[in-house]
Amino acid sequence: MAVDPVDLTARLVRCPSVTPEEGGALVLLENLLTGAGFACTRVDRGGVSNLFARWGGKAAARTFGFNGHTDVVPVGDAAAWTHDPFGAVIEEGWLYGRGATDMKSGVAAFAAAAVDFVTDTPPDGAVILAITGDEEGDATDGTVALLDWMEAEGERMDVCLVGEPTSPDHMGQMMKIGRRGSMSAWFTFTGTQGHAAYPDRALNPLPAMARLMADLAAHELDTGTEHFDASTLAVVTMDVGNATTNVIPAEGRATVNIRFNDAHSGASLTDWLRNEADRVAAETGVAIGMRVKISGESFVTPPGDLSALVADAVQVETNRTPEMSTTGGTSDARFVKDHCPVVEFGLIGHRMHAVDERVRVEQIGQLKAIYARILRDYFGTDTPR
Repeated sequence: MAVDPVDLTARLVRCPSVTPEEGGALVLLENLLTGAGFACTRVDRGGVSNLFARWGGKAAARTFGFNGHTDVVPVGDAAAWTHDPFGAVIEEGWLYGRGATDMKSGVAAFAAAAVDFVTDTPPDGAVILAITGDEEGDATDGTVALLDWMEAEGERMDVCLVGEPTSPDHMGQMMKIGRRGSMSAWFTFTGTQGHAAYPDRALNPLPAMARLMADLAAHELDTGTEHFDASTLAVVTMDVGNATTNVIPAEGRATVNIRFNDAHSGASLTDWLRNEADRVAAETGVAIGMRVKISGESFVTPPGDLSALVADAVQVETNRTPEMSTTGGTSDARFVKDHCPVVEFGLIGHRMHAVDERVRVEQIGQLKAIYARILRDYFGTDTPR
């Protein structure tokens, strides 16, 4: 009997798997996949639960992989929800719940497609599902742990599809062939505290903070590249915490976030930020400390066989040819790209992380059909009766 992706999505949504809690979601999937002949291994690390599932042997001529996550962001104000965030209520064609869009429906769709595929038309090859519980968190012990374990065990995907939501407004509208890099920088500005009536006896760090933030925000990093829009820098906070009007504070803090294309690397942007901070420090006498975290480098999988495979399946099932895009935030594809060619395709994403997160029921089935067609086309198998 075919696996119902709507029912599977509902059962996954009922698992309260807020990062890093497993919540029963991976146990549910492991039971389903084991019953279909997948060899399943839990690859837990650092308090994070992960699941690796393989159908077919390591010596297979080719291996298709899916990647996704079952962890979800917190509910927020539960009272603001129309339905229980973990109730998976279906009303007027919508399935409600935290993770319904991002991305338990995607995991349900590719798991259901994979189970049906290996059952009905066993391929000459292997299918791998790599599912993490740490995509919404620090992402250090999720897909990274799975890939580390795969390397140690000699496991390999030839290509991989990440099932994240990718379309802005319409099913089949967009696929991701890459992602911008992401990094944040935290600055600390240290001067000398003093009385506001005697600024000459103090060293006010705030003009230095304002100058550096204005200079960074006004700088044009680039105008875009072949596959990417222009890089962006946003000043996301400036903090002083001074509630007294007659005191010049000794310290201020500010943070910027940069989303960058393949004209840059995290290292080159770090050097630029440091040089700009040193310049302002020399001009003002204010000491400026900086700490940087690079969440991921930019990458692109050039249009080719994999993107064409996905685009063709989407076009057949939705009558839309998806735009090949690199927009949006980061995803675990930033880790997979070091292992094998990777693209992303999934549902409409504009309701993810929101109050009353929800997904159209018919689109879950449509997504399963797309993933099933991708598998059939990749392995060259006939459509099952």
